Amino acid sequence: MKPATIPKTNALRALDAAKVPYQARTYDYTEHGGTVQAAECLGLDHHATIKTLILQDETRKPFVCLMHGDCEISLKNLARARGCKTVEMCEPAVADRHSGYHVGGTSPFGTKRRMTVYVQRTIYDFPEIYINAGHRGILVAMTPADLDKALPGLTVPVDVAISGK
Repeated sequence: MKPATIPKTNALRALDAAKVPYQARTYDYTEHGGTVQAAECLGLDHHATIKTLILQDETRKPFVCLMHGDCEISLKNLARARGCKTVEMCEPAVADRHSGYHVGGTSPFGTKRRMTVYVQRTIYDFPEIYINAGHRGILVAMTPADLDKALPGLTVPVDVAISGK
């Protein structure tokens, strides 16, 4: 369901504090709709609609990966980029606990726990990206260059995308 109003989430507060310009957009959220639904509802390029994934390494240390909505992550390449043996997706309840957001609305901004953010390098090629704003059914449109401004000292560009869906 589409939010009637745009709540001031921790993600939006973090973007405001970093003085990052953005435009919030709402759409009708449905369970398991993902970036496909968001892109279709808002008429956006699915490749520019970015998913925020919470993962953990073999020591259970959590981190974030930002990936194109129509691509998958190579866990092997991500582990190599992180300098560890293995990485895996966090279970939804664990991801919620680390981020402070519910899966489906997870944002890399204003997370409950400070985490390194691995950003698929090709995301920076877009003039504008669309990323969750900390609430299901709300995305923010922003420039990818502002990721580094909103997440100071946390972003690590990587090449871990594998074929699109």
